[in-house]
Amino acid sequence: MEIIFVDAGILSFSEEEDYSTFSTENPEWKFNHVAVDERNGNVYLGAVNRIYKLSPDLNVQVYHETGPDEDNRKCYPPRIVQPCSEPLSLTNNVNKMLLMDYRENRLLACGSLYQGICKLLRLDDLFKLGEPFHKKEHYLSGVNESGSVFGVIVSYGDSSPDKLFVATAVDGKPEYFPTISSRKLERNSEEDGMFAYVFHDEFVASMIKIPSDTFTIVPDFDIYYVYGFGSGNFVYFLTLQPEMGNGPATGSSSAGREQVYTSKIVRLCKDDTAFNSYVEVPLGCVKGGVEYRLLQAAYLSKAGAILGRSLGVGPDDDVLFTIFSKGQKRRPREASQESALCVFALREINERIKERLQSCYKGEGTLDLAWLKLLTIDDNFCGLDMNAPLGVSEMVQGIPLFSDSTDKMTSVIAYVYKNHSLAFVGTKSGRVKKIRVDGPSHGALQYEVIQAVERGPIQRDMAFSPDHHFLYAMSETQVSHMTRVPVEACGQYSTCSECLGSGDPHCGWCVLHNMCTRKEKCERSAEPRRFAWDIKQCVRLSVHPSNISVSQFSVTLILEAHNVPELSAGVNCTFEDLAEMDGLVEGNRIRCSSPAEKEVPRIIVDKGDHQIVQLYLKSKETGLVFANTSFVFYNCSVHKSCLSCVRSPYQCHWCKYRHDCTHDPRTCSFQEGRVKRPEECPQLLPTERILVPVNVVKPITLRAKNLPQPQSGQRGYECLLTIQGVEQRVPALRFNSSCVQCQNTSYSYDGMEMSSLPVDLTVIWNGDFSIDNPADNKVHLYKCDAQRGSCGLCLKADPLFGCVWCKGENRCTLKQHCPHPESQWLERNGLNSKCTHPRITQITPLRGPREGGTLVTIRGENLGLDFSEIQGNVRVAEVDCTPVREGYIPAEQIVCEMAVATPSQFANYVEVCVGGVGVRECPKEFRAVYSKYYYFVTRLISLKPSRGPVSGGTIVNITGSNLDAGSNVSIMFKDQKCTYHRRGGQWITCRSHASLQGYGNVSVSVTVDKARIQKDLKFEYVEDPTIIKLEPEWSIFSGHTPVTVTGTNLDIIQSPLIRAKYNGRETVNICQVFSPTSMLCQAPELPISLSRQREVPARPDEFGFILDDVQAVLALNNTPFIYYPNPEFEPLHVSGVLELKPGSPIILKGRNFLPPTNTNGNNGKLNYTVLIGDKPCLLTVSDNQLLCESPNLTGRHKARVGGIEFSPGVVHITSDSPLSSTAIISIAGAGALLILFIVIVLIAYKRKSRESDLTLKRLQMQMDNLESRVALECKEAFAELQTDIHELTSDLDGVGIPFLDYRAYTMRVLFPGIEEHPVLRDLEVRAQVEKGLKLFGQLINNKVFLLSFIRTLESQRGFSMRDRGNVASLIMTMLQSKLEYATDVLKHLLSDLIDRNLESKNHPKLLLRRTESVAEKMLTNWFTFLLYKFLKECAGEPLFSLFCAIKQQMEKGPIDSITGEARYSLSEDKLIRQQIDYKMLVVNCIHPDNEKSPEIQVKVLNCDSISQVKEKILDAIYKNVPHSHRQKASDMDLEWRQGRGQRTILMDEDLSTKIESDWKRLNMLAHYQVPDNSVMALVPKQVTAYNSVNNSTVSRTSASKYENMIKYTGSPDSLRSRTPMITPDLESGVKVWHLVKNHEHGDQKEGDRGSKMVSEIYLTRLLATKGTLQKFVDDLFETIFSTAHRGSALPLAIKYMFDFLDEQADKHSIHDPHVRHTWKSNCLPLRFWVNVIKNPQFVFDIHKSSITDACLSVVAQTFMDSCSTSEHRLGKDSPSNKLLYAKDIPSYKSWVERYYSDISKMPAISDQDMNAYLAEQSRMHINEFNSMSSLSEIYSYVGKYTEEVRQHTVDKNHTLFKTGSSVPFRTASLTPLGLK
Repeated sequence: MEIIFVDAGILSFSEEEDYSTFSTENPEWKFNHVAVDERNGNVYLGAVNRIYKLSPDLNVQVYHETGPDEDNRKCYPPRIVQPCSEPLSLTNNVNKMLLMDYRENRLLACGSLYQGICKLLRLDDLFKLGEPFHKKEHYLSGVNESGSVFGVIVSYGDSSPDKLFVATAVDGKPEYFPTISSRKLERNSEEDGMFAYVFHDEFVASMIKIPSDTFTIVPDFDIYYVYGFGSGNFVYFLTLQPEMGNGPATGSSSAGREQVYTSKIVRLCKDDTAFNSYVEVPLGCVKGGVEYRLLQAAYLSKAGAILGRSLGVGPDDDVLFTIFSKGQKRRPREASQESALCVFALREINERIKERLQSCYKGEGTLDLAWLKLLTIDDNFCGLDMNAPLGVSEMVQGIPLFSDSTDKMTSVIAYVYKNHSLAFVGTKSGRVKKIRVDGPSHGALQYEVIQAVERGPIQRDMAFSPDHHFLYAMSETQVSHMTRVPVEACGQYSTCSECLGSGDPHCGWCVLHNMCTRKEKCERSAEPRRFAWDIKQCVRLSVHPSNISVSQFSVTLILEAHNVPELSAGVNCTFEDLAEMDGLVEGNRIRCSSPAEKEVPRIIVDKGDHQIVQLYLKSKETGLVFANTSFVFYNCSVHKSCLSCVRSPYQCHWCKYRHDCTHDPRTCSFQEGRVKRPEECPQLLPTERILVPVNVVKPITLRAKNLPQPQSGQRGYECLLTIQGVEQRVPALRFNSSCVQCQNTSYSYDGMEMSSLPVDLTVIWNGDFSIDNPADNKVHLYKCDAQRGSCGLCLKADPLFGCVWCKGENRCTLKQHCPHPESQWLERNGLNSKCTHPRITQITPLRGPREGGTLVTIRGENLGLDFSEIQGNVRVAEVDCTPVREGYIPAEQIVCEMAVATPSQFANYVEVCVGGVGVRECPKEFRAVYSKYYYFVTRLISLKPSRGPVSGGTIVNITGSNLDAGSNVSIMFKDQKCTYHRRGGQWITCRSHASLQGYGNVSVSVTVDKARIQKDLKFEYVEDPTIIKLEPEWSIFSGHTPVTVTGTNLDIIQSPLIRAKYNGRETVNICQVFSPTSMLCQAPELPISLSRQREVPARPDEFGFILDDVQAVLALNNTPFIYYPNPEFEPLHVSGVLELKPGSPIILKGRNFLPPTNTNGNNGKLNYTVLIGDKPCLLTVSDNQLLCESPNLTGRHKARVGGIEFSPGVVHITSDSPLSSTAIISIAGAGALLILFIVIVLIAYKRKSRESDLTLKRLQMQMDNLESRVALECKEAFAELQTDIHELTSDLDGVGIPFLDYRAYTMRVLFPGIEEHPVLRDLEVRAQVEKGLKLFGQLINNKVFLLSFIRTLESQRGFSMRDRGNVASLIMTMLQSKLEYATDVLKHLLSDLIDRNLESKNHPKLLLRRTESVAEKMLTNWFTFLLYKFLKECAGEPLFSLFCAIKQQMEKGPIDSITGEARYSLSEDKLIRQQIDYKMLVVNCIHPDNEKSPEIQVKVLNCDSISQVKEKILDAIYKNVPHSHRQKASDMDLEWRQGRGQRTILMDEDLSTKIESDWKRLNMLAHYQVPDNSVMALVPKQVTAYNSVNNSTVSRTSASKYENMIKYTGSPDSLRSRTPMITPDLESGVKVWHLVKNHEHGDQKEGDRGSKMVSEIYLTRLLATKGTLQKFVDDLFETIFSTAHRGSALPLAIKYMFDFLDEQADKHSIHDPHVRHTWKSNCLPLRFWVNVIKNPQFVFDIHKSSITDACLSVVAQTFMDSCSTSEHRLGKDSPSNKLLYAKDIPSYKSWVERYYSDISKMPAISDQDMNAYLAEQSRMHINEFNSMSSLSEIYSYVGKYTEEVRQHTVDKNHTLFKTGSSVPFRTASLTPLGLK
């Protein structure tokens, strides 16, 4: 096996950067165990076939392959020791044990291959230190599961080796493996005695084996180890094992009763070599009477102070957290979800063991030796050599802390934080429960639950990071996941009460920062009241007054703040977004003012009478709100009634005579009109129901109080009734303040549907002033004859209505409206109160069983007015039917229960007597008989289907006769209900439930009322159907493509459905079953909207089947079912009609006709049907064409595929007969033979023509296919680059990028090309000179002198451009420590430059375009100094990514070592314009610094020169190592190591180099015929080699010459070079070439160079390269042209300089936006960014080749074009680099404009803030340059222009003196340096 140093997983980060996930790319590589290095936090992950070493954030550092390999579990000893007769197969290696051996810095990884051998791996790099396998002691376990083996390392401080205690299940092979043993863990990993038993002789050994007799009692006996640990002098293992007494005597336990299991803890002394100290103790837990006995997981932790007090142990005592599931029986199919978290004090377990030992040795057990009774048993007693292992029979009960009945707990881990014991519990659904364990007296608090993984369960192994900030959890699903989650998520709580009420002890409230966090993350948390731990410490805020009216402004408010820290920095008071003002702090009181008039909120009626506004206190220290309270603005005027006004909680008063509500009672007109209390309000008093018959004239009198007397000019009272939406006003009379009467009036309402109508009543006065009606008095209008068509319904009416049944007219009416005498009335409480002639109108049901119990419902008229009138007076079919009071509706309905019928009773009428003494003696006028018979019947015949899945859900149809009889029906499958659906006369359907009895037949019975109908009907529960395979595993978005499903028991499902779920929406489709093992389904459509249909495939969130109630197939976890985009068709013709000649093929164009199914290894294709009319045509299908061989029919064209039908148009066939029939007839007699000959020729020609057309169409299709393949190749190339770049940059953060330090960076920009500049060295001069330089420095620090000095130099003709740049750089290095001064000087110089530019009439846009002045170079250097931090934090990463992307992409194809041309390029000048055949090779390289380290795989090309191969190898070996720290290729030789020790030195040029005519070709790997996977090594340069030129001097000269030339082509000094000139070798006259011969040599023919094609065809490669690099270019430009940089602010320097330029433009009245835009572009992008993009080696420690330089130049040119305001007109003759990005530049320009606009909108930076920022920058880099050396260099220019400087200085002094200014400098200061 080998160690691989590349990423083997998928690393993803959630939005919270604390969360990270690692998962395997192979579903078979399940995760088994995890271990965390406590020293550095590295994570070691044991998986199937892999051991991973991950960084703390789960980034793969290295992994070690452990499998698969050829093996057979039956081979003992394994086949690697001796041959095995068993058949071998490729077997996965499951990791069963993963232990850290810190003492020897190694990892112990034991697997399932070869009977459980172990590897010892070095922790640093997983290098295999040893793998003992040749002794039987090396085979630790033969089981194949990962969770059945546990190991504990016991370490000793002395020189003796450590011990390894191993406990394992034996899997039925006790003779091979001890269940528990102690082994030697030798210091030397290759020691022969590794894993040998600590002690072993012929009688005793350090092991325990399960006796073979045990398996005769319990055949499948085994001990399953769940957890192990060491504590004190003992080693403990927690186990789950079958109980011996309860198993079956013979046979497997599954054949008899279920096996009972028990959980036990095993204890051994660490130093017990003979295992005499072996003790077992049963463990369990009981909560609420429920036993939890099946151990699932455990973890040892410290108790902590709080839990320790509760348990009666010390805070540092060990406690054991355990997870148990309910019961003692393991049922894999129906495992209980109930589980409990329990805790054990280890001290209590040890005490119980000690008691057991004492009782045994005292003779209380079976052992009774008198001499042993005196033996003292202490806490560390380790047994005697005469005792057998002991067992404690009584179970030690743990303390139950927490239980869960729905989400089974599967794992646990715990630690102590600030005296609190915290348990983290993993569950079956992938959640982690965070539980604070305070002990039995306080209970356990589940304070948070997080979804750690998408799907569970979480595995048993969990681990903490060393600092306990993170938790690592694993899940086992289709693909294993490892997740890192923070142990606390305090940031989720937004308020103090939420934070401190959460129960998370990690969390506290950082008061002035208003956030929930750990204490150590809160600034100044040690100061009083700045950090709150308890909810009582939360800031409380109260305000006085707490409310004001909206008409009150600027009211002083007093805020009392409790629990606030010291507020000396001040606070602001904020009323949401209404107003903000300063608050006056007075101790814990703050004075604020309420908002001014314009800021008060508007309160409208819809929102009530008030608005609650949050009043915030904001700290001026942090700028954050730290407290808030509710403040109320109220508006009394929204109240329109007295009661609502005065009941308002605010200061509202009612003005009675104004009918108005106000907060100021002084505004009321009359003193007596002010109302403040509800009892003083004018209001109507409650009254009894007001009944008014319609059309009867009647007054309405109402009681009231406080009725106001209308004043002068006010109107009187009225009653307002709203009847069916129509207002009716009635005059009213106020008798006094307590009574009002609506005058005599009649009322009516429309319709007879309502017998009474409640009507709203309002009393108003003065037109619209309403009197409050708190009792909601209503007027009830009624009609006696509405809805009362029978006597019974009439007499049922409310007696207060006064309705009677008028017999003479047979209607219901008021008494006064009945024209007949009173004797002809019937009324409820009168003499005549009994209605005659009852009538039955309906009976349900009409059939029922003889056994009775049927509830018969009788509906009709006049069926009595009281239950007593019909009680005992109902008979159905001559059987008594007892009325049920609850079902009786007076006069309308009777519900009665049937008694049992005798066999002689078959059918008869239904009879009812109202108020009689019995049905038989009932008078005729009170007797009702129904005309239809009631029957007694019911029987069963059959049921279908007769079997269904054990999970239930089958719709069963039971047939019989009269099955609709009776009132209640239930169906039973033995003791289980079958849910009733519906029934008819001959059938009943029900839905089966999941079987409680498992598989097999159950009897079916039907109960109708009290009759249980049973026949010999059986229903069989069979095994649930399963799904084995889908073919194909794809469809299109619209679905409806056939999917063949293979499975088991599919035929038991009546209506199988196939389902897909996507984005929360589900779709289904039908399936047709063919056999028990197969069915054909139509794929469901993917529920994705048409507008969002993508051009990329999509996978459903869930995909499965609805097979009755079978849950296992509802969502399949093992299918990669995928959906591809729908085929899309184009119309046949623009007009919709396509005219064709007969026989011509029809081409239907579109896309996505062939889904790329081969990428998933799927078969299958889309079935297209193309119809012309109703006739199909033969089809040939390509990716974007359907070729239809037409049946020569005219008609509408239709195409169908899946769920899509499309009609692209109409096909019309036109006749193309060459001769008309008339012509043929007319010349038939004249030349029949000639015509016949011509016809034959024409037919042959036509057929040939059609075949040619068909061939042409097929060729066209092939070209289309070729084009699509090219496109696919481009996509694959892009994906490959994305993968490579991700691999290269996935671990890049601020450390991974090789940034130059500040000094190196600035020197490369300021003094390019100069390695050791004098300003970096100390100046060695005489004291006098040093003194003079200091005086000169004082002059430089004088702004007037410095400006004068620069202007003097710039005015000299001999002062070159180079000099200007040099002086600017020297001045900036000199002023590095005084950047405020340097900035002031720079602004003066720029201001002068702008003035001169405008005075000289130059176009303003030319400003800052070229470096023609010291100011322009100083500006560049100024940005260089101030943007270094921005480069490191923001822009550096995308720039480095772009550089890496270009380098990686270039090196994927051939690069000419001589010319620098490449296959992949952005630059036309550097593009290889011919076809180069090459092949990718992988060479295994040996590390030059450590030959024993694993080989490194390097990708090279067989056309690479030897120097190029060396460079690629060095890049791979020193990945992420700065270039200056690497070895150089020129100092190394490439050695090819072949078999049998053969070694060959490969060189660019040696004796085997090929020379043709006068051209010598550099050696390539293909020249040496180096195969794939060869072994290479870089060795120090040899003087001679056997394959080099004989003359070593010539060889060395020749080799070094080309190495130097190659080095030259890629060195930073050659940035402007395009193609290095190839000069002939002076000694031989031979010209050297690599891949292409130099263009300037005429002996290369165009045909050779172009490979028979025009060379310009290769320019398309530029586009491919550009497309591949597009993302990286976009990322860089977006970062530069954005004001929000990943959380960092825009550098102050940019905003400050842009504002300065805007000020200058304003000063000179330049308002042209293009000019301002250009000034900014010339200032920053052109002067700084272009330089950095073209020269990334200025920022990073890297090597830049000529091809990379050429590509970066294209990017830089694009960058410059993006900043320009001028429009570029491009044509076919334009440069390729401009054409390449022509479409992108408009978008980039918009970015630039937005960037400039955003900056201009930002608040201006004050000079004070800018100076503070500049001072800080100066301080950070104060000692980077030697200022004396800089002064010396500057002074050299004084010496060069002595007279000019002197003269200008004297003139300046004179001018200043004349103007009265003080002399700013002395010319005498120059004297010590010799300037007179």
